Amino acid sequence: MPFLLHTSYRRRLTAFALLVCTLSIAHAKEGEGKPGANAPVPVAVSTVQQQSMPVWIDAQGTVAPRNYVNVMPRVAGQLLNVSFHEGQPVKAGQLLATIDPRPYQILLEQAQAQWIRDQAQLLGAQSDLARYETLLAQDSIAAQQVANQRTTVAQLAGTVAADKATVDNAALQLKWTRITAPISGIAGLRQVDVGNMVGTTGAIGGGNSALSGTAAASTPIVTIAQVQPITALFAVPQNQLQQILERQHSSALAVQAWDQRRTTQLDAGKVTAVDNQINSATGTVMIKAEFANTHVSLFPNQFINVRLLVDTLKSALTVPTSAIATGAPGTYVYVVDNNEKASLRKVTIGVSNQGTTTISAGLKAGERVVTDGLDRLRDGSTVKLIAPGTEGASKRGGSRKP
Repeated sequence: MPFLLHTSYRRRLTAFALLVCTLSIAHAKEGEGKPGANAPVPVAVSTVQQQSMPVWIDAQGTVAPRNYVNVMPRVAGQLLNVSFHEGQPVKAGQLLATIDPRPYQILLEQAQAQWIRDQAQLLGAQSDLARYETLLAQDSIAAQQVANQRTTVAQLAGTVAADKATVDNAALQLKWTRITAPISGIAGLRQVDVGNMVGTTGAIGGGNSALSGTAAASTPIVTIAQVQPITALFAVPQNQLQQILERQHSSALAVQAWDQRRTTQLDAGKVTAVDNQINSATGTVMIKAEFANTHVSLFPNQFINVRLLVDTLKSALTVPTSAIATGAPGTYVYVVDNNEKASLRKVTIGVSNQGTTTISAGLKAGERVVTDGLDRLRDGSTVKLIAPGTEGASKRGGSRKP
């Protein structure tokens, strides 16, 4: 007699079989795409190079004009006109503004008239002295009268000399009614409106209301910033000062100016000065560099990233920075031998520059190191070489576990 299973029992067996089947399928899908224990790991490699390596010091700096001038009036008067364009280049000696010259022209003419009058008196006194000396030679006049006349001539000569100085001063005052640019550079915004009274300390009244609403006693006519060449100030740690000074004594230190994102080089220049003291609060020393700024890519008060070249290592062993990992063993790389086996190698790193790092110990020139796919490797793993960036090699960096 056949043995008949209970209906509920059969249903449980069926459900259990379906569950086992589902788990098997899921496990199979989870394992898809993963190499087996002996499957080669796809990696990209690079050869250890022996080459020159620049040593840079990175810092943040501020651009400053080489010269910055507040153009102040040198005489008092009413401002008649302004001859410059705001924000535009000006040349040294270029007319910027004019103060009413008429009062100074009158003073000059008065000084010239006084000078002419005193010169005439001097000529008359000199003529009398010549006649008196002739009479004295004939013993026809007292010697005291001749001595007095000589004194009169000397006094008038001094008066004429003072008149000449007064004329020169009046001419200079008149010249100063034309305000010219003392240096070449970029003119700033106009600070004083035409029609205002100005003095030697700045505007006396009024002012550019769009800027400040009123003019202070020390308001300049305009400011001029020299930007070609231009300078930059930046601070470096005191422990790098000796290296900088040694290099500066032998040759000019090259400097690069980069934008805030370090993606574009703005200009290249050289160090011109190192400050004479270390800031005790920050432990840094200020350095000044100069740039030609041919394309005006640097502007006063602009924040930049500065790179200072302090040395060049000859015949240094270098690898891509992406080949270096950190973990429990310390700093290490994976070296690939001729049998396509990857072995973990501890290394001592040096300086880095633009994606390249020097190795001072642990590697030899010509060895191959893994640059892509490190996170899937273990010591002794078999690898498969692929082109850098190919799908299948890991691009994750940072600390990794060996």
